[in-house]
Formats: sequence, structure tokens, C-alpha cells
Amino acid sequence: MNINHAVVKAFEDKTLKEIADAPVWALQGLSEDDAEHLKTAFNVKTVRDFAKLKYVLWAQAIVTLADKEE
Repeated sequence: MNINHAVVKAFEDKTLKEIADAPVWALQGLSEDDAEHLKTAFNVKTVRDFAKLKYVLWAQAIVTLADKEE
């Protein structure tokens, strides 16, 4: 799987596990300042924390169900 467009250059050669445990600024589009705001607001420190954030999970569920709604 090539996820080079999803992560910053420094993480392009890392394993998925390493990326999951990396700081959220490893994701393209999120700065270290954004990461600090996520940490302050939600105690999110890693990509894994971000993915498991209940608000992210709720939003994903709502969108998935909305796409199936008649």
C-alpha cells in the first residue's frame, strides 16, 4: 500500500504501525500547531489516537449511514 500522499516526507518509509504510533502531524495537512491543539482539546497525541477519537468515529458512522439512507 502506497500512502505517500497521506503522510509527510519523513514518514513515507515507515511501516503502518510506526505511522499509527506517530504524532498526528505525520499526516499531510496537519501541522505541529494543529497537533498541539488536538492534544490540548482532546488529548490526541498520535495518528492512532486521532483515528479512535469518538467524534471522528461518530462522524464516520453518520456519513456511512447517511449514504445508505433512502
